[in-house]
Amino acid sequence: MNSKIQYYIDLIAVLTQKEMKVRYKSTFFGYLWSVAYPLAFALVFFIAFKVIMRIQIENYALFLIAGLFPWQWFVNSVNTSPTVFLGNVSIIKKIDFPRNSLLIATVLQDAIHFILSIPVIVLFLFLHDQSPSISWLYGIPILMGIQFLLIYSLSLMISSINLFFRDLERLTLLLTTFLFYFTPIIYPESMIPDGYKILFSITPLSPLMVSWRHLFLEGTLNPIFLIVSFGYSVLFFIIGSLIYRKLSWKFAEVL
Repeated sequence: MNSKIQYYIDLIAVLTQKEMKVRYKSTFFGYLWSVAYPLAFALVFFIAFKVIMRIQIENYALFLIAGLFPWQWFVNSVNTSPTVFLGNVSIIKKIDFPRNSLLIATVLQDAIHFILSIPVIVLFLFLHDQSPSISWLYGIPILMGIQFLLIYSLSLMISSINLFFRDLERLTLLLTTFLFYFTPIIYPESMIPDGYKILFSITPLSPLMVSWRHLFLEGTLNPIFLIVSFGYSVLFFIIGSLIYRKLSWKFAEVL
């Protein structure tokens, strides 16, 4: 049993290393690109909402990156997931190994980039005369665990179905775009009108993204948000695992 676990860990480590190398192959700035994208979006939204529309949110630049950095991890992994199996056809056909490890490696390498982006958030905190909270020591691992499970589960479901329904790749891009604007990232949850607050409750990412922002900016975690976020993660894990097991035996026929 221990040898199987060690094999699985080593396999994921090798696949994650491969994903990192492929991601930055022939790129000069490397890691900086993973930080540049959310910062660029933060700049656009800052100009649009703070400078032009004059939205009344204190330290809006800090507010934006506290939500955009964890969101970038989610959207990068989920939008990549439809092509994970398709992009590793040669490995899948030649080697017998757990196919889901490819998705774990993909999500893990995006998680690593998220961790490496946290110092940028710390920098912005200092620029706004604030500092990290001691609660980060337990809050970040808790939220990362929940988000990792949620992203992996959604990715497992999407990548499995996409082998049989190739339009899902484009549909995923469309849905994540809609989900971004329905999730309180560029605006606080307090701005949602009472008649539409139900959208906050049913959007899977809302409690999680708000929890990240509260942790980074205030050093607090809402237990209700954590429970709801974990509940969504477990629900999608069950659904994703069932779909994967139902379809995985047919992978060789369609790859």
